[in-house]
Order: sequence, then C-alpha cells, then structure tokens
Amino acid sequence: MPDTHLDAALDARVDAILRGAIDPHVHSGPSIAARAVDHLELARDLSAAGFAAVITKDHDYSGVMTAALIARHHPDLTTRVYSCIVLNNVIGGMNPYAVEHCAAMGGKIVFMPTLSAENHLRWEKTSGYAHPASTQKIRPASAVPVLDANGAVRDDVKEILDVVARNDLALASGHLHVTETWKVFEEAQLRGVKRLVFTHPEEIVDASLNDVRGIAAMGAFVEHSICMFLDGSKFKVRREEELADFIEAAGVGQTIIASDLGQVGAYHPLEGMRRGVRLCLRLGYEDGQVRQMVSTNAARAFGLEADVARVLGH
Repeated sequence: MPDTHLDAALDARVDAILRGAIDPHVHSGPSIAARAVDHLELARDLSAAGFAAVITKDHDYSGVMTAALIARHHPDLTTRVYSCIVLNNVIGGMNPYAVEHCAAMGGKIVFMPTLSAENHLRWEKTSGYAHPASTQKIRPASAVPVLDANGAVRDDVKEILDVVARNDLALASGHLHVTETWKVFEEAQLRGVKRLVFTHPEEIVDASLNDVRGIAAMGAFVEHSICMFLDGSKFKVRREEELADFIEAAGVGQTIIASDLGQVGAYHPLEGMRRGVRLCLRLGYEDGQVRQMVSTNAARAFGLEADVARVLGH
C-alpha cells in the first residue's frame, strides 16, 4: 500500500514551493480555440494555491484589457494577472501600434510569431498538427517573416525591437526557428532589449542543447513548457528525464518552468505546475532550485519581483 504520510509530506512540499510561483505561459480563454479555463477562473484557482502572478497568452489577441478588469474588480485575488502580445496575423504581424498599446496597458511580453511563423508553417506540414481555430473559424495562417531575403533582420522587426526596448518589455522567441532566434536576439540586444526568453526549445523550434547553452550565455532565460515532458500529457514530446538535460544546459538560474496549458483535454495549468515541481524533485533538484525555476527566475525575466515579495511577505 502507498504510504499516505509520505504522499502528504510531498504534497506539502510542493505546495510550499509553489507559494509565490509565476506561470508565465497559460492558454486560458476566451479564445477562438477551445479552452478548459478562462482568465478569471485561472486567477481564482492559482490564488487558492498562493501563486504570485500569471501571464495569459492567446495566439490572436492581447489579454491586457481582461487583466485590467480582473485587477479592478477582484483586488482580493492573490494572483496578479498579466498578459502579452503575439505577433501573428490577427493583430497585424509586426504591428508597432499594437505592441505600444500592449505596453501602455501593462503587458509584459512580446512574442515573435507563433502560428504565423515561417518555421511553424513548415513544421505543421510534417507534424500533423493544425491549430483548430485557424482551420475552422478563420482563414489559415500566412507567414510573418522576421528575416529578409539576405538573412538579415527585417526593418519592421527592428521597429518592434525598438518598442520592446523603450518599454522594457520581455521579448520571447515564439515559434521562430532557432537560427532565426539567434539573429533576432542578437539584434534585440544591440537595440537595447534587456529581457530575452527562449520559448520551448524542446519542440517546434529545432533547438539543440548547444543552442540552449549559447542562448542562455547571452543572458536569455530558457522557458520550458512542462506539458511537453509530463507523463499523461497529450502534448508530451520528450521523456521526463530529458528535462534535466535542458536545465543543465542553461543552468538553474536561467531556466523558467511554465505550464503552456489551458487547453481542453489537458492538465489544468495548476496541476501541470504541480506535476512539474514533482518531476524536478524526482530529478534531484533541491527545493530552492525548483523555486527559482517556478518563481524567482520568471520574476526577474518579466519584472514581477514585487508580486513575489508581496505574497511571500518580504
């Protein structure tokens, strides 16, 4: 029989690690794709677990307006809700006006294209994946390029990078191919961008562990979608043990664990984070190291240190 005392002790340990946590990549709704939880439900669930903050992400719109409404009408919630913008077709691709608006409303991250990335559209053809909303409710995505015909960063991308730098936003690589990420991140640093996040190197972007090492050495954080490692997850593409290889490549201090959940038929984002903490503990990481990867690193990446301090009382 399982030892319920040991189970209870592990649960308490996980709860303690997640107090003050941040999930910076959640696909809550409303969305034109089916979602299992909406932004307010998510905030309530994470507040009950003592999370400091969450950053909602939709491929087609910035959730900054919803975040503002939740902050105004639910000041009792422990978890602060923030959002981002993804430079896909629906918001106009490389649209500096949309990025400036997101920044003015308190947005935290600008994602390079995801469903509209040239790399994503190539990947879709061999992966068997198709975003349901893009085929059922709106026309299929068209490419939003980041490099010109000579392989240099495009001028419209440079304009976006200038807005990101001016507003001290985080720049996330989205679904760019890793070779594109190198060039965009290098240009971003030249233009004064201080916050860089490499999105799920374990899937879609064709990154090697050497890429992870190098991009982390630039000062970028490496964000892992824990749903891609967890047994029982419909998004699993990597063995659970491989997470340690990625963490060691970047270093604990440059690694962020995010759920990348919220979809129908998948783990709830909170359950995904809980399972992610348990996985990190099984892999031999100490409680303080896991806390870095689920809380303080994201706080540094996205400027949310005050939210963590508020929850932890210091």
